[in-house]
Amino acid sequence: MFPESLEDYGIIRQNTSSSNLGRPSAVQRLAQPTQQLKSAIINLINYQEDADVTIRAIPELIKLLSDEDRIVVAKTLKLIDQLASKDASRMALTSSQALISSLINILLNSNDPDFHNTAAKILCNLSANNNKPALYAILKCGGIPALIKLLSSPIESVVFYAATTLHNLLMYEPASKAQVHHYNGTRKMVELLSQNNNQKFLAILLDSLHILAFNNSEVKLVIQTSGCPKELIRIMSSSNYQKLIWTCVRLMKVLSVCPENKRELVTEGGMQVLSTHLQDPNNDERIVYNCLLTLRNLSDCAIREDNLEGLIKKLIDILNNSGDINFTTCSAGILSNLTCNNDLNKMKFVEYNGIEIMLRTMLQAGNENKEDICEPAVCSLRHVTNRHPQAQVAQEAVRYYYGLPVIAPLLQSDQSRWPLLKATIGLIRNLALSDNNLAPLRELGIIPRLVQLLIKAINSHQQAQQQGIESAIIDDVPMEEIIEGTVGALHQLGRDPHNGIVIRELKCIPVLVQLLYMPWEGIQRVACGCLSELANDRINIDLIDNERITDRLTELLRSKDPAISTYAAAVLYRLSENKPGNDNFAMNNDPSLIYGGVEHHRMLGSNDQYVAYNTIDPYELEMQHPANFNGNSQLIDVPINSHQNQSPAQWFDTDL
Repeated sequence: MFPESLEDYGIIRQNTSSSNLGRPSAVQRLAQPTQQLKSAIINLINYQEDADVTIRAIPELIKLLSDEDRIVVAKTLKLIDQLASKDASRMALTSSQALISSLINILLNSNDPDFHNTAAKILCNLSANNNKPALYAILKCGGIPALIKLLSSPIESVVFYAATTLHNLLMYEPASKAQVHHYNGTRKMVELLSQNNNQKFLAILLDSLHILAFNNSEVKLVIQTSGCPKELIRIMSSSNYQKLIWTCVRLMKVLSVCPENKRELVTEGGMQVLSTHLQDPNNDERIVYNCLLTLRNLSDCAIREDNLEGLIKKLIDILNNSGDINFTTCSAGILSNLTCNNDLNKMKFVEYNGIEIMLRTMLQAGNENKEDICEPAVCSLRHVTNRHPQAQVAQEAVRYYYGLPVIAPLLQSDQSRWPLLKATIGLIRNLALSDNNLAPLRELGIIPRLVQLLIKAINSHQQAQQQGIESAIIDDVPMEEIIEGTVGALHQLGRDPHNGIVIRELKCIPVLVQLLYMPWEGIQRVACGCLSELANDRINIDLIDNERITDRLTELLRSKDPAISTYAAAVLYRLSENKPGNDNFAMNNDPSLIYGGVEHHRMLGSNDQYVAYNTIDPYELEMQHPANFNGNSQLIDVPINSHQNQSPAQWFDTDL
């Protein structure tokens, strides 16, 4: 069977003939495979023998572990440790819950550090490689309280064995998570982060905390109160070990959906340290992607943070160069939040050619990714085209880079959801602040689309009122916000006389008059503003006068909102000018003051609204929206495309 033995006995002789030189015989060719088979058989025999011997020895080992003689116990533990280091005997040991229970009793009842070290090592070896029987036995025999106790040991190896065993339990035994947290394991692991600089050990702790915190709000709060966010920032700032950075940023990502942890991470400099790792060329793609996810979660709380110019530039570079849809979506979302109400970030976005690149990104987004990319992209453009020193440059840049034809199709109500429609309406309002954009927007058919959306929103609002619902909310967007946004955009577009004619021909004046009776001041303000702009045309003045709104405008003169009272005064002034012999109002009001006020309030109000791209989709609002509609005029009949109800777009999973 074993050819080398035949050679030893001279049965197989070497053939030295020239014809066979270099050509091994059949027996020679079988020599190596046969030797391997021999070794496998011997190993199998030894394996089975080891397992059988171990199984027979387990009862005696359990008895010896409870011996009163310390030396006997120590030698027994050493023997079990040797058995646990071999595959066959280790599998045999895991079959005995009684043995594992004895080891755990030693951990709980003994104060001998040597016993702790050896017993913890044995449990660590038994729990390795997803050994289900051993993990189940450790859990059922009360091993978790014993292991958490060992985390306070002064011996570093004991702490390492205990932490590794707990990590194995958390990874492969789901029921262990509740016990670890119950016995204060979460807080103890956080404490260890500041007591040890071993990077591999820290990676095990952080991964354990990640497993505990995943989808568990209570654990996240304990982690926050234990000071973990500060330690995470410290570790991220000082380490270049890839596995440690990976586990650290994963934990930060999970914590970043918790409001308390989010605020603390931002306060401790989380945005800056994540930005540094995002720009580090040595980090692999999974670290970069998780940095992006975490930054997107944190960014809605970081709109007042400084020193983010490098991050903004890097995000724009990602938009420009990355073909990964996930990278692009995250980058657009972060930029949307960082450009909200932050003048410096807005100017840097414009300076780094963000407008052209963002428009190109929108063009490249396919239909399946349109909502995920275009909504944050449009929000970013809306922010940078308003309320900062370079706003006018940004408004011109959108047109210069052929952005208007890219934006106009987004107003299709049958193709875009309401969050995207709302963002697009706000962007168009800002673009209309530039006189150079007024004619191009009209030529793209923007005004009829805005009017369609306005009528659709009013109809939805009225239907909700008839059903006793306080406010019509579709896709998490109140229709009152759509009404205010569309009328605000029409107000700015109406500054152009030709646009005013289009608005008049679409029979918008009766609708604007209806809106004056809505109780929400935001809608009253934009409706008055739009009417005041249209009142610069003689035909429009007659149409407004036919609506008999003098009494309502007189009431609005006493509004606490200075913009409403100013716009109402302007409309009344124009109406009084149009009536010969009835100029009391005109004589008692200074036109320059009225129209100065109107021009001042044309720029009133911020169009910056951040979208927190994480667990929710909130908008930065200054007030709630009352939902009673008291107008009695009949709505005009404008063709409107039906909007199919769709489930809200999932920006991303909260705990990935």
